[in-house]
Amino acid sequence: MEPDAAWTARLARYKGPELWHSVWQLASAAALFVGAWALMYVSLHVGYWLTLLLAVPACFFLIRLFIIQHDCGHAAFFRSARAADIVGSIIGVLTLTPYHYWKKTHAMHHATSGNLEHRGFGDINTLTVDEYLARSRWRRFTYRVYRHPAVLFGVGAVLHFFVRHRIPTIVPREWTRERRSILWTDVGLLVLIVVMGTLLGFREFLLVQLPVTLLSTAIGVWLFYVQHQFEPTYWEHDERWAYDAAALQGSSYYRLPRLLQWATGNIGLHHIHHLHPRIPNYRLQRALEDHPELRRVPTLTLWGSFRCVGLTLWDERQRKLVPFAAVRPL
Repeated sequence: MEPDAAWTARLARYKGPELWHSVWQLASAAALFVGAWALMYVSLHVGYWLTLLLAVPACFFLIRLFIIQHDCGHAAFFRSARAADIVGSIIGVLTLTPYHYWKKTHAMHHATSGNLEHRGFGDINTLTVDEYLARSRWRRFTYRVYRHPAVLFGVGAVLHFFVRHRIPTIVPREWTRERRSILWTDVGLLVLIVVMGTLLGFREFLLVQLPVTLLSTAIGVWLFYVQHQFEPTYWEHDERWAYDAAALQGSSYYRLPRLLQWATGNIGLHHIHHLHPRIPNYRLQRALEDHPELRRVPTLTLWGSFRCVGLTLWDERQRKLVPFAAVRPL
């Protein structure tokens, strides 16, 4: 593969938004989400089983809105930074993700993905085998609990989005804009709950919104997980770390069925996104089609991706992620 400077130049023609395309995607995603939400509300009078069934498409429409928030954070959705910040901040209330806080930490993730010396922001916490073995028995236990699927995609996802994202002090004191973002997202969320609860009933609002949010947070964490946590992924020490290698070897091409690729806003083409984050989601597929060599990267299918759940530790000697069972504590 070519160095990052060459890829940046080759992919530059795909970067930057088309206003009509961005507006249409935003309007259609919002309309689909509102429509699905309204159907869920009406279905409460039919049976809650139908409400829960409708929560599945509704959660994917919310994920599409999150992808728009994501693109706004990368300056890939609108040429106007102000428009991007406004749209991203509004969507952040629905996704429980403070926009400016997420924008900063996600930029850090892009700048350091796969760098062993810069773990901690915007990542799934990953230890090397040696780091794990050097821990006390209790700290090994807590790491095993953290990496358990029920915690990562269930309890942990709920705590992360419902609780952690509500606390301004999770960021350093000097991050004033990010702290304000968390605070104003909390205010927006409170206003949304009060207004919707007053108009529709607090119980009814909870019965509709809660399953949508729980499903979308779990699927969102899953998508982020499989984009970087797979067996031949990339982790390297600072002196040998390279941006292009981290993008091409440490970001997966998650080859989903066409409907799921649409529903997740092409985020499965994650290696291309990491090569050039300013490419809007609706141009990622074209970039892939125009550059067949970008298919020769770590590729996951939907069913094959489930095998990634058991990969928990980076083995620096074998240069791959391994499960706990492959390591014997001293």
